[in-house]
Amino acid sequence: MQERIENQVKLLLIDDHKLFREGVKRILAMEPGFDIVAEGDDGNEAATLVATYQPDVVLMDINMPEVNGVEATKEITAQFPGVKVLILSIHDDESYVTHVLKTGAAGYLLKEMDADALIEAVKVVSSGGAYIHPKVTHNLIKEYRRLATGGDEDSDNEIGYKEVEYRKPLHLLTRRECEVLQLMTDGYSNRMIGETLYISEKTVKNHVSNILQKMNVNDRTQAVVESIKKGYVIVR
Repeated sequence: MQERIENQVKLLLIDDHKLFREGVKRILAMEPGFDIVAEGDDGNEAATLVATYQPDVVLMDINMPEVNGVEATKEITAQFPGVKVLILSIHDDESYVTHVLKTGAAGYLLKEMDADALIEAVKVVSSGGAYIHPKVTHNLIKEYRRLATGGDEDSDNEIGYKEVEYRKPLHLLTRRECEVLQLMTDGYSNRMIGETLYISEKTVKNHVSNILQKMNVNDRTQAVVESIKKGYVIVR
């Protein structure tokens, strides 16, 4: 059993798929700063478990047989505003994401994530930030573009980029950091960025950290949104 130390992030896992839950539990238990205080298999017990174990972060499946993750998140955020909810889902459709975020969830992670993404998401959310899976972020941006151009994607490709002066932020970032920032906007994970640029995943993490610091933002999602607003990247 993992020994508890002071200032650990207390985690509650709620997922009706026991095998998946065990896998997540095993990954998180290896991280020294995490303490898994309890687990459940349906949203109907979420609020009770939160009241009993007082976790910092609840990792919760969106699809459960009795009370789903959306309804459970509403209840948790209403009763325990200091508790962060990180949704785990198989759905990358932007409609799911926007609906969940409206209920007060602090993050949305796809179940196809790797171990590093899971750990990073928990760290970001527990520190007060927001975490949205890179693939989902890209879908949200594409939907925003579609709505902004009246649903005409061809028009956006031909006109949209001409209306915004596209400029790489070389006054702020290095050329390599600009490349990493563009790939973040494209929805690439750290592993995919490393494979694309032929650099290690550790190097990618260092670049991402530098980008966040230089742009004075807390997480990847904020970095991408700010970059789009300022014309630093192209939304493809």
